[in-house]
Amino acid sequence: MTPLYSSHGFSVPASYAEQLVRLVRRWKVRPQDLLGGLGLTEEGVEDPMRRLSLPTYAALIERARTLTGEPGLGFYLGLQKRISGYGYLGFAAMSASSLGEALELVTRLSPMLTTSITLRLRVEDRVAALVVEEHVDMGSARDVALIGLIFGLKTISQMVTGQDVRSSYVDLPIPEPAYFPRFRHLMPSAHFGRPVGQVVFDSELLGLPLVQADPAALRLARDQCERALDALGYENDLVVRVRQALWQEGGEGLRSFEGVAEILAMSARTLRRMLTARGLSFSGLLEVERRDKATFLLQASRASLDDVAARLGYSSLSNFVRAFHRWTGMTPAVYRRTCSRPVVLPQAFR
Repeated sequence: MTPLYSSHGFSVPASYAEQLVRLVRRWKVRPQDLLGGLGLTEEGVEDPMRRLSLPTYAALIERARTLTGEPGLGFYLGLQKRISGYGYLGFAAMSASSLGEALELVTRLSPMLTTSITLRLRVEDRVAALVVEEHVDMGSARDVALIGLIFGLKTISQMVTGQDVRSSYVDLPIPEPAYFPRFRHLMPSAHFGRPVGQVVFDSELLGLPLVQADPAALRLARDQCERALDALGYENDLVVRVRQALWQEGGEGLRSFEGVAEILAMSARTLRRMLTARGLSFSGLLEVERRDKATFLLQASRASLDDVAARLGYSSLSNFVRAFHRWTGMTPAVYRRTCSRPVVLPQAFR
């Protein structure tokens, strides 16, 4: 996926830098050597209220890679992920009653951490996918950030459920890194060069209970997350709101531009002006949504190609085939044959 914006204007919690500080100690790299050249201190990145610009975080990743000599730092980051490292959002997620409720919280409240990505949960029949949508260009640090996030989500899911969820598979929208063979055993079902970044798993896993479920703690943490979003001045991102409003009730059929504007309680003229101010267009967002939905349906459902084309609002199968080839370089039939993989339940469900 091509990010929509440059990285300027986006930020992450300083705790992300703290995680890197802890990680590089394995290679005997001192905190001051990692942070010093960027005007950061160990005490500063431990401040729970501090935030770092995304370019600073990307530079920190590249500096860590250089100082350690380890190109595959993303896997190490993912291995050391702990849900407690995400503050109140992590506390809320671990207090949820089920994995599904935890993921719903994470997808809704993750802007308190960063708006540089959007997490979305798709469910179709027995298949669910946690989709990672990138909105910025992290440059040469993209592989570390993306692998660290996706592999970290898998690590955390196993921790909070106490279940082995390794049977899920992963799609990554980056070329396969030269270092990946050394880490293949950690993510054997990873497939690179895909149109969308996602972790795909059996939807029954959404019902897995969490080992530390606590309704009272959940209410407290969720309230704190909402306050944090307010303090950051966050309003639900226009891109997210438009893409959510595209689909009619039940996810069947697409709304027109005027219909989306009506759902968002604004005039079509106002919506067009707001999109233009962000360098976006309705047709571009519609294309991205169709692409993401198409790849998911082809992997997750047995719907015919004609049915998929109709659900995506194409007047004919040939129009859908041409669009899909433009997105992926493959026809829908070839993509389904080469990219669809069976989802196997973990031992607890067999």
